[in-house]
Amino acid sequence: MGASAYLRFAALFAVLTAFLLLVGYVVSYYFLGFGSLAILAVMVSISIIVNAVSYFYGPQMMLRLSKARFVSANELPHVHSALTEISQSAGIATPRLALADQPQPNAFTTGRGKNNSVIVVTKGLVSTMNDNEMKAVLAHEVGHVIHRDISLSTAASTVATTITYMADLVFFSMLFGGGGRRGGGAGIFAALLAPVAATMVQLAISRGREFYADEASAKLTGRPDYLISALTKIEQYIRRGVPMTASPTTSSMWISNPFRGGSADWFSTHPATQKRIKRLQDMQRKSGVYYA
Repeated sequence: MGASAYLRFAALFAVLTAFLLLVGYVVSYYFLGFGSLAILAVMVSISIIVNAVSYFYGPQMMLRLSKARFVSANELPHVHSALTEISQSAGIATPRLALADQPQPNAFTTGRGKNNSVIVVTKGLVSTMNDNEMKAVLAHEVGHVIHRDISLSTAASTVATTITYMADLVFFSMLFGGGGRRGGGAGIFAALLAPVAATMVQLAISRGREFYADEASAKLTGRPDYLISALTKIEQYIRRGVPMTASPTTSSMWISNPFRGGSADWFSTHPATQKRIKRLQDMQRKSGVYYA
């Protein structure tokens, strides 16, 4: 991930922080009558606690929600072999492998860091991907591990959740006549627009993570066309309605949104599949190497 990517994510977090400070100011000064930003500190603390619990216990929850179990090298030798090869190329410890009892081809990564990560593949993925496509999907998930995306998404969620908590206070204060005439338009903005804007920024961070994991897959395998083929096949199965019984709250974790397919808008957890494919095709074109 290049310097421009880090600058982009820094800018997005700066926007989130700006919304956080704005809503905190409105809550403290316009509606609760506090002479300080004490309420902001309280809400940030609550949000950090909630998301810390999610960070430390989230992997176990994700495995249960996706109906996944750990598998040995004897059970899925070709998948384990590919994952070990990709991990060695990336210079990280090989993540643990889990298999989700899901017919839809898909995959996700969970865990707290490079030395404590789990890559989950579905039964549908194992049965539909050829060896090259499987390698590309695993490389995408290893890309998430390399970029510490779980930590990044947790940080974004912490800020966005805090904004939502404080906006709810504003909304109920307005509903019951709190804040007097001081709130006005600022209160309406805080209650209605700031959480929406914060969610949009959070989703933009999520979409950016997918782009850079795609890029990592292309670099680790040396074959962008492998991931193009895998994403195309996954998209086809999702659009056919092959089911995923996991909770919709897990949608951002998967390599492709299992509940919406690759159609994307500002409120999507993933970029449109066609945009992802185009970026991969651009990488292949710039490399000057074409494959039959």
